[in-house]
Amino acid sequence: MVEIHIEDVEEVPGINSEFLFAWFTQVCGLEEKTLGEISVIFCSDEYLLEMNQTHLNHDYYTDIITFDYSIEDEISGDLFISIDRVADNAQEFSSAFTDELNRVCVHGLLHLCGYKDKSPEDEALMRSKEDDMLALRVFHVKHLN
Repeated sequence: MVEIHIEDVEEVPGINSEFLFAWFTQVCGLEEKTLGEISVIFCSDEYLLEMNQTHLNHDYYTDIITFDYSIEDEISGDLFISIDRVADNAQEFSSAFTDELNRVCVHGLLHLCGYKDKSPEDEALMRSKEDDMLALRVFHVKHLN
């Protein structure tokens, strides 16, 4: 199950819970995991900064914070995503907002699947996995329309 929540922002354009559920289910299957309960919380920079300070003792803006509640191969967790950072990243990388939003969403899911991004090698693998999983979303968008 994928639940969507909105905190401290007006709206999140281009988001669809049915799409996320189908896509996340496929990503988990490819990673030999099962999808448990995922909450995606879209929020503002300030909301996520406060989360970062309170829970991680980090005093900087970020696009996503992932809290992992997975048990063995059942993937569950909370993905807190700053819509402000997503918009800035999209502009910085000359990407569409929804493309960047999907990248950040799957980035969080891949963290729950066990991927890291602290070392250059881990970051390269994470980016490669993101690209692979982003290619899957075209299938789901076509079949939900």
